[in-house]
Amino acid sequence: MSIRSEFGKLAAAGLVISLITGCTADRYFMVPKQDLEALNSSVINQGEQVVRLENRTDENFQALTRLNEESTKTILDAITEQVEKPACPPTPKQQACTAGQSGSKSDGRADRLKGKVVVGELEKFYLAGPGLIYDARIDSGAETSSLDARNITRFERDGNNWVRFDVPVPGADDFVTLEREISRRVRIIQSSTDESERRVVVELQFMIGNHRQQAEFTLTNREHLSHTVLVGRNILRDVMLIDVGKEFATELPDKLPAEENGGQP
Repeated sequence: MSIRSEFGKLAAAGLVISLITGCTADRYFMVPKQDLEALNSSVINQGEQVVRLENRTDENFQALTRLNEESTKTILDAITEQVEKPACPPTPKQQACTAGQSGSKSDGRADRLKGKVVVGELEKFYLAGPGLIYDARIDSGAETSSLDARNITRFERDGNNWVRFDVPVPGADDFVTLEREISRRVRIIQSSTDESERRVVVELQFMIGNHRQQAEFTLTNREHLSHTVLVGRNILRDVMLIDVGKEFATELPDKLPAEENGGQP
């Protein structure tokens, strides 16, 4: 039985009571006492039913509210549940190839594009003769390559102009003395000053990767600079291409050749 129908019955009962017990201007309506008591008892019973219905409705409402809250919490917990991110397996560490190791590239490596050696901004530079390996800076802005030299002394041998100079040993405080015939002299104007500097130029044999070449280098004290060797356009021209996004794009061979003509007497 719905609440609406119960309230309808109560209203009807109230109307009956009003008609029975009410009065008009000229007379009263009298109802037997036993009928009135039965009617009052019926009204009380219906009122109790209404109260019970209200209580039951409230209980159902509370139950539905709790059920809705529990369902909402379950959904939110499922959404906010922290799922462990899939972990990629660690990349296996590649073992560095060493000289004499099986599978090592004993002949060195220098990638080529249209016949030109591809180099990065820094490359391993092997100076033949003393057999020293430097980190060389590749600079297309420099016209002539340069080598760090100390104690530069010019002298004459068999009527020709020669030079004696010391080159640093990488990772040590020692120097190696070299002698070379002077190819020419150049005048270098420093960008920081207006003064020019006269430098001697000698030819040196070197390797970058498996590329072997003989080229001119100016001799100057590069102690205050970051790299012992500077490779300029006189080597790069028609021979090498620079990939500015790379460093050490080449690999020297395990077995490095000696200088064919060390320039010694």
